[in-house]
Amino acid sequence: MAVRVKIPTPLQRLTGGKEEVECKPGAIMDIINELDANFPTIAERISEGGKVRRFVNIYVNGEDIRFLQMEQTLVNDGDEISIVPAVAGGLV
Repeated sequence: MAVRVKIPTPLQRLTGGKEEVECKPGAIMDIINELDANFPTIAERISEGGKVRRFVNIYVNGEDIRFLQMEQTLVNDGDEISIVPAVAGGLV
């Protein structure tokens, strides 16, 4: 089994239009590095210096990694990761 990674629309052009990809289990940064090996430049969009960028939210099975162990959060077979870029906006 594998880890399912949901790719947000703005990054799907880097994954050949795939909305979801599979990775090996491991820590969040291991998975980001695997994504980058398969889809070059995706890591620089979601991380920098071994840390998830502050405007990117990552959820494991619906839980924000900020409330788990951040980049060291372990992800197991069958788990689902959602990458969610922060959205800003509102009325001016």
